[in-house]
Amino acid sequence: MLFAILLLVALLAFLAVFSQMKARGLEQHFPNIGSRTDVGGFAMNALHLPPNPDADLPPIVFIHGASGNLRDQVLAFRSKLEGRAELLFVDRPGHGYSDRGGAENDTPDGQANAIARLMQEKGIEKAIIVGHSFGGAITASFAVLHPDKVEGLIFLAAATHPWPGGVDWFYHVASAPVIGPIFSHTLALPAGLTRINQAIDNVFAPNETPDGYLAETGPALVLRPKTFRHNATDVAGLHDYVTRFSPRYREIAAPTVIITGDSDTVVLEEIHSKGLARDISGSELIWIEGVGHKPDYVANNIVIAAIEKIAGADRDLQRMARELEQRLKAGTAD
Repeated sequence: MLFAILLLVALLAFLAVFSQMKARGLEQHFPNIGSRTDVGGFAMNALHLPPNPDADLPPIVFIHGASGNLRDQVLAFRSKLEGRAELLFVDRPGHGYSDRGGAENDTPDGQANAIARLMQEKGIEKAIIVGHSFGGAITASFAVLHPDKVEGLIFLAAATHPWPGGVDWFYHVASAPVIGPIFSHTLALPAGLTRINQAIDNVFAPNETPDGYLAETGPALVLRPKTFRHNATDVAGLHDYVTRFSPRYREIAAPTVIITGDSDTVVLEEIHSKGLARDISGSELIWIEGVGHKPDYVANNIVIAAIEKIAGADRDLQRMARELEQRLKAGTAD
């Protein structure tokens, strides 16, 4: 019995050392491309890009989803929007290279408040807020809590409402007291590395994962022990949070576009996206057949057109959605 205990302790110690060394390697491979700003006792990291003198769009803030970091939205939108607007790509608290801050950042309202303070530090008075997946809950919370800072809202495959069922078991384990830190510092990273390619393909399904996505966006950064635990805390607590907070979405008055596919295997679009369309008066729901959880990539041109529409341009988003559906069916979509 004693030998078995000693063997287990030795194995956990080995895994902890391996995880720490691998985490440092991931940070060397995916270095910080933003800058850190104090927002009141902790630092938020973001890539802040200035507009050109002839910019035609208001400032835009991008909020990534669970298990992500700012590189995800940078790859999707930087090349097409840089110069057209002031851009702020945010690492949410506890993700990428942002500090976690206090316990208030364990829920979307705390993270929304942190982003509001970051905008203030960057001199951004109002912006179009673009939120993907878990970032959708933060975007909705931001709109309720800081309406004066909102030019418009774009929800992309958002997770915003109570849903039946739960989340994967490891989120509960990693976020639990005592066992959570042990799990996150020993097993999470080596186990996660074995399935990260499959996990990313599942997120994009039924669409193809873009070439170079893994190499450019650094999703493995979420496997770092502290980040993994923060991410698990976010996801494990989301259901209780949106159950409590989602009735307030009816307070949102900002121009809103909701973009979702009908084939999302990560969130239930019938509940979340249709729920937003129901709750936010005057919002426009763009429902695209054949698109999964990543409309930020698969329907990228529609997202940009939605930003332009909120900025005052004449854009027929429904027509663009039907055209994309035909290209997807024909196998000719970009």
